[in-house]
Amino acid sequence: MLDPTVAFDRLAELVNADAGLVRRGRYLSTSFLVEAGESSWLVTVAEGHITRVERGPFRLRSWTFAIRATGEAWQRFWQPVPEPGWHDVFALAKRGLARIEGELQPLMAHLGYIKDVLAKPRALTASDASAPATRPAAGAAPAGWDRTIGGAVLEPIIGRYVHVAIGTEPHRVYMEEAGQGIPLLCFHTAGSDTRQFRHLMTDGAVTRHYRVIAFDMPGHGKSTPPLAWRDEEYQLTSRRYMDTILAVAAALGLDRPVGLGCSIGGRIVLHLANEHADRFRALIGLESADWQEPWYDTSWLHRGDVHGGEVSAALVSGLVAPTAPDDSRWETLWTYLISGPGVFKGDLYFYRVDSDLRGRLGGIDTKRCPLYLMTGEYDFSCTPEDTLRTAKSIPGARVTVMKGLGHFPMSEDPARFREYLLPVLDEIRGR
Repeated sequence: MLDPTVAFDRLAELVNADAGLVRRGRYLSTSFLVEAGESSWLVTVAEGHITRVERGPFRLRSWTFAIRATGEAWQRFWQPVPEPGWHDVFALAKRGLARIEGELQPLMAHLGYIKDVLAKPRALTASDASAPATRPAAGAAPAGWDRTIGGAVLEPIIGRYVHVAIGTEPHRVYMEEAGQGIPLLCFHTAGSDTRQFRHLMTDGAVTRHYRVIAFDMPGHGKSTPPLAWRDEEYQLTSRRYMDTILAVAAALGLDRPVGLGCSIGGRIVLHLANEHADRFRALIGLESADWQEPWYDTSWLHRGDVHGGEVSAALVSGLVAPTAPDDSRWETLWTYLISGPGVFKGDLYFYRVDSDLRGRLGGIDTKRCPLYLMTGEYDFSCTPEDTLRTAKSIPGARVTVMKGLGHFPMSEDPARFREYLLPVLDEIRGR
């Protein structure tokens, strides 16, 4: 275990030697406090450089914000591959192991930088024996790619727009698809878009038997939001979410597709199983539960003094497993960095306000529509315990806790995720 004194003695050296990290913090100049048990350190930042790390105690408040945790919490946080629940500051805070206080605007405006600074001491505990195993890069071409047209590397994904009516409003919805066979209709996470499923669409083991289809919800990715969004606050409701999915499926003429959704998509899977089971061959909920305890204030996601994309990506970064390949992590977070203003916050209205399913799932018939619930062990938003609790109220629901995965399994570590998904797809196809 790393002694906090050693960690903070080396912090400036570690941070200032990382030009990329310094660049990401170039707009921040402040001092913040980090407490480890009975000891505390004042960290001074000037345009991304750590200029001073001073050990307390401090009689006067000389910091803008403070992050307080036990010495043990920091030691477990600084392990090369931290255990689930100890791998992110917000994971610690949700479990009552850390406390964040003070003037939070500088923290939230530069959250990605601060989180990376706090994690820098992990480099001091890394070794060849404990480092995460190298995984295939996200750019590696799986079986099923077409490499023959004009010498260019072309993916088999086809993108197009479908016009649908959602309620009384016409919408132009962007969709992508690849493969043939049983329709597999995919629902992306809050604030993100269809790109999360590109690895399923380029995996020949999937597309050989499944026509994989994913679409951008209105206002997400390449789907233009309705004009009303200009003058109203966007708030996704469970009814509108279901209507959108059913409208897209009907417009494409899908006959009882398999539905696969993640996060808010995993929650809407439970709604669909509850109310529209006859419309689906099977349903797969990734990071799915009847309810999750909120762990951050959504007001930070859409305000004038904080970049919504920056704070959204920084908040969810801890939901990606620490063993995920760097390029997959970056690609997963990029869709949050470029999310439209207020979109992530509006999606979370559904997640946190309008979709509490506790005590309402006993009528799901898994014999009529099989239900598979799959949750990553590093997900501290929808924890494995949340999913297991939910499954207890649904006779016949199948639960898998996915080792080494977090909240975005299909995009954060596609190679690991397919090891869990392919047996499920084979089972559904064999029914």
